[in-house]
Amino acid sequence: MAVKIRLRRMGQKKAPFYRIVVADSRCKRDGRCIAEIGTYDPNCDPSVYKVDEEAAKKWLAAGAQPTEVVAKIIKIAGIENKKYRKRYFCDTP
Repeated sequence: MAVKIRLRRMGQKKAPFYRIVVADSRCKRDGRCIAEIGTYDPNCDPSVYKVDEEAAKKWLAAGAQPTEVVAKIIKIAGIENKKYRKRYFCDTP
């Protein structure tokens, strides 16, 4: 089972709010998830994010692959896993 850390869209029409979730890669974007590890609100200026550091490190160590957007949020939050640093947290644009 391939596990991904990705965003689940919530909120109203034209006012998205996202939860950072750990889900099977075969599930729908807003489908069933394994765990919720944070939130992301792009409507605020600056964007507001909240990530459970322990849960994120646990899932990264277990082999969960973050999407590009989630990898950027995790990097901004200051959470890095040395094992996956080169693969997901590179500084190239």
